[in-house]
Amino acid sequence: MKAVTVSILKNELRQHSQQELVEICLQLAKFKKENKELLSYVLFDSRDEDEYIRAIKEEMDEEFSNFNYDRLYFVKKSTRKTLRIIKKYIRYSKKKETEAHVLLYFCTKMKGLSSTYKRSLQMINIYERQLAAVKKAVSTLHEDLQYDFNIEIEELEKL
Repeated sequence: MKAVTVSILKNELRQHSQQELVEICLQLAKFKKENKELLSYVLFDSRDEDEYIRAIKEEMDEEFSNFNYDRLYFVKKSTRKTLRIIKKYIRYSKKKETEAHVLLYFCTKMKGLSSTYKRSLQMINIYERQLAAVKKAVSTLHEDLQYDFNIEIEELEKL
């Protein structure tokens, strides 16, 4: 089965009643976990972005505390898993300020890892890519916010 374009979907959804749209949304939510998470964000979390950021940071703290620090392999694997999760949350929000906050916090958590893990080329690359993503997101924000974020970025660059 081939998926249709977003514009075709948009036109088709306009032809349905409100009750039918509710049923379609519920069917999507039942189909896949990510659809349910996105719907939860849109309905509940999008109103209070600061609370959403705080919840993401709490989940990140929990993920970092659950890392298996026995071997570098497990730390890298857990780091990539955590990054995959937070990227998904960033995609739900679509706000550059949220992206900057969350990725800066991720970089701060990575900087707090033991020096043994900081010497790994893969871990350094992950860190630098996320720092570059933060810089890119910050460059699109208002000048006052850019200044605040750039101070935090400069602190993180002193690795």
